[in-house]
Amino acid sequence: MNENVELLEFIYKNAEMGSFTLTKLIVELKEKENKIKKVIEDEIKGYEKYIKESKKLIDKGKYELKENSLMSKMGASMGIKKETRSDNSDAAIAHMIIEGLTMGVVDISTKINNYKDVADKKVISLATDFLEFQESEIERLKEFL
Repeated sequence: MNENVELLEFIYKNAEMGSFTLTKLIVELKEKENKIKKVIEDEIKGYEKYIKESKKLIDKGKYELKENSLMSKMGASMGIKKETRSDNSDAAIAHMIIEGLTMGVVDISTKINNYKDVADKKVISLATDFLEFQESEIERLKEFL
């Protein structure tokens, strides 16, 4: 697979799944008084920015994009419902989101390191921006732990 396609697809799929799962989380928290909701809503906007930016580069390069599977989305939805039913405190929610972000940071860091010398500079720049976005979100969420 082309390195540009792999990186762009990873950014797109990761951002799309992040937006999807956090939107489901907001729905679960609708009737609750959680202070973390504003941070989650901001994070969704950040993910939507990366969906658009990666999609633009995908379309420009005429790459074929593989979407997230329905099964992975269903699994994520069920996991969110289960987690929020057992503990919907801001600390538990922050912990759950930080775990997901941390996995994304590890994965995108590995891809950047593997492809920094062969992928297009615009793609590497977007990947680096996405990495920094995820790291900054982890820092923002730590205040709720």
